Amino acid sequence: MIFTLGRYFFRRYVVTTLWFFVGVTSIIYLIDFSETTGRFAGLTGYSLPGVLYLTALRLPLILQQTIPFVALFVGMTTLIALNRKSELVVARAAGISVWQFMMPFVVGALMVGLVTTLVINPLAAWGQSQAFNIESTWREASNRRKETTAVPWLRQISGKDDVVIGGRTVLDNGTLITDAVLIHFDSDGRIILRQDARSAKLKDGYWLLTDVTETRPGEVPTRLATAKVSTNLKQEFVQQRLAQPETVAFYDLSQKIAVARSFGVSTKALETQFHSLLSLPFLLVAMTLIAATVSLKFSRFNQSRSVILGGILSGFVLYVVTTLVKAFGSSGVMPPFVAAWVPVVVAMALGATILLHQEDG
Repeated sequence: MIFTLGRYFFRRYVVTTLWFFVGVTSIIYLIDFSETTGRFAGLTGYSLPGVLYLTALRLPLILQQTIPFVALFVGMTTLIALNRKSELVVARAAGISVWQFMMPFVVGALMVGLVTTLVINPLAAWGQSQAFNIESTWREASNRRKETTAVPWLRQISGKDDVVIGGRTVLDNGTLITDAVLIHFDSDGRIILRQDARSAKLKDGYWLLTDVTETRPGEVPTRLATAKVSTNLKQEFVQQRLAQPETVAFYDLSQKIAVARSFGVSTKALETQFHSLLSLPFLLVAMTLIAATVSLKFSRFNQSRSVILGGILSGFVLYVVTTLVKAFGSSGVMPPFVAAWVPVVVAMALGATILLHQEDG
């Protein structure tokens, strides 16, 4: 009986999850399509099929960020629907405990988390990288710069040449910098040359600059079609130094972390992303337990609005705390393992404790 009932509850959970995914995906696509159309409408290369494709590329990353809330609302919706049909009351009357009929929901949440980590995340990483390339191509063709405050900087010292390299956006896994700025210093730390280039591409042993403006102290700026700046930086080092964790697939994170360590580059952000993806299935379990704490009380027609609102607020607080602690782990304030796992473990323990108090006294 427990096996049959478990399959029924699991099937209800899966069907509700699929409907939520369809609804959330549709809403995200429409909103992001409208926002993308407004931002890129005046760019060279803009077209309706191109924007539709660009929105589809960005969709997995945005969807991945909504998964915890999807798990929360799926759990609440499924349990409230079962309550309204008195199915949970019948299950309790048959001697089945809350822990037994909650097991299908926990298994379903774990499976959604695994699909997110193993399937949606690699798609999101690939799609985000492709979307960056398309956006950069459109902006370069229109001679428009993307305004951003997150400017990557590198410093290379090759013999007597001391150069600081910055830019506005990073593409091709960190080997292409758009709107690049290279500032050259002498041995006394004085600026001797500034080079502003439309792009800087890292080749084997040199940076290839295109559309360059060179400025020296006391001299008139000169323009060059291309220029080369020698470097001892390796492509692997630059990729690890400038790569964004969101653009690295789950399957590649371990290798990226190992390579970054070999170059002496900080791996805090990559490690935090890795542990966050590992803990995501358990975060969804925590969301499901929170949903159960506010949905199991029997009510034939109307659930308490204040109780449901409390569950939504609890899930929102857990998501905010998880995101905030993840930022602490990425910046090195706390160990990445602790930053990713502690909020999840605490939330699971809290949800289980509330259920124990409600069901067993």
